[in-house]
Amino acid sequence: MRLRFSLSIVLAMLCVAASGRAAPPPTLQPVEGRVVWVDFWASWCVPCRRSFPWLNSMHRKYGSDGLQIIAVNLDKDRALADAFLAEVPAEFAMRFDPAGALAKQFGVQAMPSSFLIDADGNVLVTHAGFRTADTADYEKAITDALSKSRPPR
Repeated sequence: MRLRFSLSIVLAMLCVAASGRAAPPPTLQPVEGRVVWVDFWASWCVPCRRSFPWLNSMHRKYGSDGLQIIAVNLDKDRALADAFLAEVPAEFAMRFDPAGALAKQFGVQAMPSSFLIDADGNVLVTHAGFRTADTADYEKAITDALSKSRPPR
């Protein structure tokens, strides 16, 4: 099922839990019109430890092509998230949603849960869990979304 989200609303919601503001800060404005991979994770999540290196590689490979990766941590204790990140660094954008408001909006049921959103705000693909055997499929979804978001030459 294809859900439609306004990217600006999603970004605003990403920021509300972390900062209390109702709108995204100016530093997130360039995300508008980009392909976004939203990844919900928690410090206790074993598959998340495997997904972060892959997300880092996708960020390096496709960030300049328009991919924005935003990881949303759901730990109630920020220190747990920080300890995880010290062991498994992230090269992509990080948000914190200890109340789980954004996770509820997205209907997150498992860790990690990922949502690929196209430049028009449509949720194209969702994944519950992370399987290294499926990374080629994940990457193909990203490249397909990026190719559709580029204007014809």
